[in-house]
Amino acid sequence: MELITNDDLDDLERELIGRVRGRVLEIGAGDGENFGAFHPDVAWTGLEPDAGRRAELATRAREWRHASVPLDATAEHIPLPDASVDAVVGTYVLCSVTDVAATLAEVRRVLVPGGRVVFVDHVAAPRGTVKRVIQDVATPLSTWLDHGCHWNRDPEPVLEDAGFTGGEVRRLRVRSMPFGPVPVLLYDGVAPSAAG
Repeated sequence: MELITNDDLDDLERELIGRVRGRVLEIGAGDGENFGAFHPDVAWTGLEPDAGRRAELATRAREWRHASVPLDATAEHIPLPDASVDAVVGTYVLCSVTDVAATLAEVRRVLVPGGRVVFVDHVAAPRGTVKRVIQDVATPLSTWLDHGCHWNRDPEPVLEDAGFTGGEVRRLRVRSMPFGPVPVLLYDGVAPSAAG
């Protein structure tokens, strides 16, 4: 896997997010860090279960001239109608949801057939590596301290099981201290073109 810097990763994230168009749902939108990456023409809706982050998100959404009020909900229960968005974006969110499969079922439900998904997440290192041991040991603490974050998850197989097809899937290592590079997944894919 290619080794990159955090700045390189930021550039790749912005480029991926900048590809989405139309009605866009951002799950786990946090405090709005991705606003500068979205194309100006998107009709953005954000979902954020944390009240403090959601308040900041609402303020920043207004600053970026997004009309919708962020949704107070989890990604496992998206309060939107079926086939109501053209794209779903999530950065560092599949690591923290309670149920990845349920989240992706909801994402697929709210997407139009053939809709786009863009996910960026840190993922589990290969089994048998020192990095994976560190991730497994740290995950109980990280889930408690960092909004439910699981350092040892790999959502790519769950994306495939949910029926998504990756158009561009990249696994990279991002420089980090003190425990060495962090494996990251960049996933740009589509939902099935028909319900199934």
